[in-house]
Amino acid sequence: MSLINTTVQPFKTTAFHAGKFVDVSDASLKGKWSVLVFMPAAFTFNCPTEVEDAAEHYAEFQKLGAEVYIVTTDTHFSHKVWHETSPAVGKAQFPLVGDPTHTLTRAFGVHIDAEGLALRGTFVINPDGVIKTAEVHDNAIARDMKETIRKLKAAQFVANNPGQVCPAKWQEGAKTIAPSLDLVGKI
Repeated sequence: MSLINTTVQPFKTTAFHAGKFVDVSDASLKGKWSVLVFMPAAFTFNCPTEVEDAAEHYAEFQKLGAEVYIVTTDTHFSHKVWHETSPAVGKAQFPLVGDPTHTLTRAFGVHIDAEGLALRGTFVINPDGVIKTAEVHDNAIARDMKETIRKLKAAQFVANNPGQVCPAKWQEGAKTIAPSLDLVGKI
């Protein structure tokens, strides 16, 4: 079953953020756009490259009114040490969310039971806590946060412009489509 247009299930966990341990819950995601970025585990090879990429684009996420949450099946204690010891992860100014109970990875369908780890999953969630985009893929393939930003902008555009859809490769400011019977078979 797809998670698209479903509400994030209730959860509560702890994250390392801004030098402290903070609570993160489904309520934390309400009132603003959120981007949940699931990764297999802290202290791995590919994950720090993705955290660094998110950190390099964090100002743009914030400008769009979105918070980024990096989620692994590790504890918030591990995330503290990861942040302090990895030059790439040390750039993160967003919450590093621990999911040692696997509540989040299971709720978002990215849990690998045999390994106790997460697949690489990215979810854009609207201010009402409704999942608008979902991408899940093999752990050997790292993501590009520029594409996540493009999807966030598209989700925000269609939320603010009912009756419009964003075509393939849509970029902010580009032409959109107003679906109609007259367009069927003509694009």
